[in-house]
Amino acid sequence: MSQTRLELMNVLFHRWSGDHITSIHKLPASGSAREYYRITGAGTSVIGAINMDREENEAFIEFSRHFRSLGLCVPEIYLVDLEHHAYLQEDLGDTTLFDYLFQVRENGNFPHELKETYKQVLTELQKFQITGSEGLDYEVCYPRSSFDRQSMQWDLSYFKYYFLKLAGIPFNEQMLEDDYNTLIEYLLAQDTKYFLYRDFQSRNIMLRNGKPCFIDYQGGRRGALQYDVASLLYDSKADIPPEVREELLDHYVGQLAQYPSVDREAFRDSFYPYVLIRIMQAMGAYGFRGFYEKKTHFLQSIPYALNDLKWILEHVEFAIEIPNLLKVLRSLLKAPKLKKFRDKEGRRSTLTVFINSFSYKHGIPDDPSGHGGGYVFDSRVITNPGKQEQFRSLTGKDKPVVDFLNQQGDVHEFLSNAFSLVDMSVDRYEERNFTHLMVSFGCTGGQHRSVYCAERLAEHLRESQSVRITLWHRELD
Repeated sequence: MSQTRLELMNVLFHRWSGDHITSIHKLPASGSAREYYRITGAGTSVIGAINMDREENEAFIEFSRHFRSLGLCVPEIYLVDLEHHAYLQEDLGDTTLFDYLFQVRENGNFPHELKETYKQVLTELQKFQITGSEGLDYEVCYPRSSFDRQSMQWDLSYFKYYFLKLAGIPFNEQMLEDDYNTLIEYLLAQDTKYFLYRDFQSRNIMLRNGKPCFIDYQGGRRGALQYDVASLLYDSKADIPPEVREELLDHYVGQLAQYPSVDREAFRDSFYPYVLIRIMQAMGAYGFRGFYEKKTHFLQSIPYALNDLKWILEHVEFAIEIPNLLKVLRSLLKAPKLKKFRDKEGRRSTLTVFINSFSYKHGIPDDPSGHGGGYVFDSRVITNPGKQEQFRSLTGKDKPVVDFLNQQGDVHEFLSNAFSLVDMSVDRYEERNFTHLMVSFGCTGGQHRSVYCAERLAEHLRESQSVRITLWHRELD
């Protein structure tokens, strides 16, 4: 972090709390240019945000204040400095719905408690969409005040130029544009007077004390109810089984009975065309970030999107005539350039990655698969928090230790190199249908550095790969 940004965060934190920062670290980057920092002082923690797009900041701040006035769980805005493109907001913790999903799922199952959490999220979504729309200043929306023809055209062009063309998919441009217009006319004919969150997916939903809270709605605008439901249920890497999707959709429609003005039958009839445009928007993003910007972790979502698309094309009959668009979408399932992604469509990877932390005092863990080998990373090379008194009774899973290590430059360099090697092996192992890969991190006591590194690798693989993960902290367990 540059000194000027550190100084800015310190000034803002002092203005708000009257205290000085005791620790600060930058949170992992997402797909946007926004930067987030977790800042702690004496007994308090906040999130500092820096975003050079002033209009986007104004939208987020106005939406946050409006939703909080209605009792919805969004971060409180503590202090705003738009001249420096920064603000301080409430810290809602580290657990997203996406994190929780991978904590409780085993072998692809979708347990009861996870379904209940999703139902709770969908019920809260209706409050944003219907109640939250009342009195909302749509003039602050950015870049458009509604999900209108222009917005849809942008999304569909994004898909055409950054996915279809970059993936080498042949199509008749005029015939495809004709079907785009047919789809847009149909979508705009639906009830579009509600708040559309725009990016309503599992990474933008925080779980605090088991209750959902919501972030990253700065792209919100006026639109139809169906789009956000499609965004959540067809959130590619969440990998919700089709039968669970239908159960959750039934729950959402059932809860709409609390809002008599909503036509539930019309909602169902037009749901899947909205699923279609949402999937195309997402694939455009995967293509732009992955094919064009060469950010390979975005490509990991393509197999999930292809599998969702395949299910829709096999199970849904559309009430509108879009034959050329459907033809193009079916061609994605056969395109030579996408073969390596289709090979992962089933996404029940046969590969299990065994991740261990250990102490060198007790030797390197044995490989339970019986194959031997795997990676052993010596994390003694990075800064040791165990040398500081306040960390000695803690482990690499505890927040103070995590915060400390997150601030060390050598830690990020070490993990970046380790992740690159493991990612390469995962790709090759899956191509060759291998079933086991073991990765171990060792340190002096097996308590701080090795535990932290093992946790970070597991987190990285959940985000970027489709493998099963077994995590074992030998000295702690």
